[in-house]
Amino acid sequence: MSLPTDPAANLTALIRCPSVTPAEGGALTALEAMLKPLGFAVDRPVFSGEGTPDVENLYARLAGDRPGNGPHLMFAGHTDVVPPGDEAGWTHPPFSAAVEGSFMYGRGAVDMKGGIACFVAALARHVEAHGAPKGPVSLLITGDEEGPAINGTVKLLEWAAARGERWDAAIVGEPTNPDALGDMIKIGRRGSLTGDIVVHGRQGHIAYPHLADNPVRGMAALLDTLFYPPLDAGTENFQPSNLEVTTVDVGNPATNVIPAKARATFNIRYNDAWTAETLQAEIHNRLDRAAGRGKLRPGREDAVAFDLDWRVSPSPVFLTRDDRLVSGLSAAIEAVTGRRPALSTSGGTSDARFIKDYCPVVEFGLVGQTMHMVDERVALADLETLTRIYSRFIEDWFA
Repeated sequence: MSLPTDPAANLTALIRCPSVTPAEGGALTALEAMLKPLGFAVDRPVFSGEGTPDVENLYARLAGDRPGNGPHLMFAGHTDVVPPGDEAGWTHPPFSAAVEGSFMYGRGAVDMKGGIACFVAALARHVEAHGAPKGPVSLLITGDEEGPAINGTVKLLEWAAARGERWDAAIVGEPTNPDALGDMIKIGRRGSLTGDIVVHGRQGHIAYPHLADNPVRGMAALLDTLFYPPLDAGTENFQPSNLEVTTVDVGNPATNVIPAKARATFNIRYNDAWTAETLQAEIHNRLDRAAGRGKLRPGREDAVAFDLDWRVSPSPVFLTRDDRLVSGLSAAIEAVTGRRPALSTSGGTSDARFIKDYCPVVEFGLVGQTMHMVDERVALADLETLTRIYSRFIEDWFA
């Protein structure tokens, strides 16, 4: 029986599955077909949540030569992809896995079916050359990373842990490299916190402002205090925390009516100077002070009336300090590419924020320049290079 040692062939099979979140689209079936010949036991639990679609996931485990003694390595990722958008804008159909020149085109080529294809190929080459690794290997693959992330990784981790699974380290195969393979490992991520502000005024005729209270005046005062002064100047491993207002709206199409309410939403990407709780307290304090100073109309002493609501499940900030994992992966990258990767905490959130509660976790995958774009594509040479990096890491990890 032939083993899935060719990452390009593996990726072709995965791209041709239209697994737009939350659809399985055949991608997990294709992945299971690759893993079974390697000796993996495969489970595909489906998780549900109120107000969210059911999501099928995959957990595969290879026991290894010394399952009770060897370190347990997890590879995590997702087979779901974002919608392709206007398919007429693609050079090749987004689910065709067409090859032109030195590139393979397709939705998910780099984010992140390509990373999965390479890791499977690396494992297959190890099994072909050496037999099973000297310890357990598992793949934890979700179908809703690009969606609400409710019925995927977080529940799959709980499910596996309840069955006695314990992991020593994890690699998430997200596309971490900005320009070339070997540029960057993600060793942590900033936290993410989202809040909604509603300022209450009094509706009225714009020609008679003394009979109304314009909430936009109060909103301007509140938003200004969120921006200044800056939240912090950054920390040793993280850039400064950043707050951005993403929407301001009064829902008022009339030009001669003062609105009754103004709404705004903001998001903060925060560093390890804060926890979600301390940052929420800081924002509350700033808004309370500004509300007491601000006035909806000159000559009036009333404070700005507002409500602040926090969105559920803020993403925590985290930093991985596990030297064996970080140094081992760095060494494998340098051995294959000649580059010493930067250790970064930049970018958005990923499912690593859930995995860090179970074991040390880092992220390393392909070059991310075309992720989520029309004509998402990957260099065929990069598929081979990433497979060689993963192979080197697996060999060293179990040595």
